[in-house]
Amino acid sequence: MKLKTLAWTTAATVATAAAGGVATDPQSSWYLKLRKPDWQPPALAFPVVWTALYADLAVTSAVALDRAAELDEAADSPGPVRRDHRRELRSYQGALAANLVLNASWSWFFWRSRRPWLGAAEAAVLAASSADLVRRTYRLNPTAGVSLAPYAAWCGFATVLSAAIARLNPGSR
Repeated sequence: MKLKTLAWTTAATVATAAAGGVATDPQSSWYLKLRKPDWQPPALAFPVVWTALYADLAVTSAVALDRAAELDEAADSPGPVRRDHRRELRSYQGALAANLVLNASWSWFFWRSRRPWLGAAEAAVLAASSADLVRRTYRLNPTAGVSLAPYAAWCGFATVLSAAIARLNPGSR
């Protein structure tokens, strides 16, 4: 893994965490009044889990991006193979960027708009994007893809949790 790529993916995930963190307020009176499912993890679990997942995302996406770049460089002919590898690299970059935007956006939809159903819907899109990112990563580096799977699983869990909160608080705003 190249240090330059890791620096870029780390900066991107830190920016994502910061953008989401600005909108997040678990001590707000609105959130404290919401009914939550009994199976919701304790508040401390969220920053611990997200920190680990963001670190995982930065490393695994750097590995995948470097692999895609290697494939592009190795296909030294200007023909269709090279175009396919270049397309795959650009496609991965776009999928990663979209995923990071979706990740940061959830906090704004849930916390700032105070619309749990909107947050749940956005979380579902994020979960699908995360599963797609795992698939793309696996295609480029199977070990990195498997390592990224907990990120997609947690996004799926976040979708279920968001929907449960929305169900328990109809009309909440």
